[in-house]
Amino acid sequence: MPTQITQVDDPETGKAIFRVEGQVLRDDAVLLERIANDFAESTGRSVDIDLADVDFIDSEAAPILKRLESDDGIRLTGIEILLQNAVNEAERQ
Repeated sequence: MPTQITQVDDPETGKAIFRVEGQVLRDDAVLLERIANDFAESTGRSVDIDLADVDFIDSEAAPILKRLESDDGIRLTGIEILLQNAVNEAERQ
């Protein structure tokens, strides 16, 4: 499944939420990093990156996402669901 990034604005908090679906490969992570940083810098708003609907993160994309999490105003969410799905899948095999 190709990566899809959708922006949703939370009117209560003023945050922008980037919902990511599909697989996150290195190039996808680089693009997501650029989009989130450009948005945060140009608007001054906080950004949440929701990874709950991600099926797969490759080993080259993971450090980029980790680096994103360390940026001010950017937070990764939904990781718990992604990790739980990975554990469930591993248990089935």
